[in-house]
Amino acid sequence: MNSLSDTLLEINNLVKHYPSVKAVNGIDISLNAGICFGLLGPNGAGKTTTVEILEGILSPTSGDILYKGQPLGDQFRKEAGIMFQSTALQDYITVAETLKMFARFYTRNADLDELIQRCNLTDYLHQDNRELSGGQRQRLLLAIALVNDPDIIFLDEPTTGLDPQARRNFWELINDIKAEGKTIILTTHYMDEAYTLCDEIAIMDHGKIIAEGTPKDLLAKHFNDVVLQLPESVMNGFDLSAFTAHSRHGHVEITTCDVDEVISVLIKNNISLAQLQIRSRTLDDLFLELTGKELRA
Repeated sequence: MNSLSDTLLEINNLVKHYPSVKAVNGIDISLNAGICFGLLGPNGAGKTTTVEILEGILSPTSGDILYKGQPLGDQFRKEAGIMFQSTALQDYITVAETLKMFARFYTRNADLDELIQRCNLTDYLHQDNRELSGGQRQRLLLAIALVNDPDIIFLDEPTTGLDPQARRNFWELINDIKAEGKTIILTTHYMDEAYTLCDEIAIMDHGKIIAEGTPKDLLAKHFNDVVLQLPESVMNGFDLSAFTAHSRHGHVEITTCDVDEVISVLIKNNISLAQLQIRSRTLDDLFLELTGKELRA
């Protein structure tokens, strides 16, 4: 448990019911300052509703949310930054004009020159918002979320649609922000992103938190095996009933605590090992184990 002095955001028995569904059904979260917290879940799990309640967009049916020991209010709104999954930017104005416009909404501002440099926007300041690439647009939206020098930042699937290089560049920005002691609440559909960025994660399903902890601790708790992966095309109808195995994305995955035994059996049955891959368990595996679904289901 976090000590009271360390806790930045505390959620107690949060509930959100609609006439036909219990979107959030009694969750508790306690977040220390200066961490990146990942909230994960399949579509319909309740994570979007939870985040929108924490952001102050929705009102809960019941439950308490405390920011720095106080109910959400003016202080929270002044000290929170939000990067929505989908944000409409004003057309016919430049990046520089956009940042100045949003800065005027707050009494406390980050240094705009430093923010522009941090988010790699220097070369695009005089560019119309309509002309930005996906990566440039995401960096501008992050700068907008940081324009009031927030203590807590909500990032809702911030790298969706970005190419791998742009995603990793964005990860560096997020790690730099966290290094300043700011608290980040992240939702993402990318398990490698959650593993790389998050100090703690919570997995939601059916309105409840079903697992919570550090990524490494959760993997260690649920798994003590590895995964052998081979293309389905090389299996030649091999009977896998003796193994814990399943097909996934054109590959056969065999989970085992005894790699030598599995390889020995495959060799005896003339299965080619030329494309064999052996990997440790990942958050994707954990997600499937706990929810029975792929994250993008």
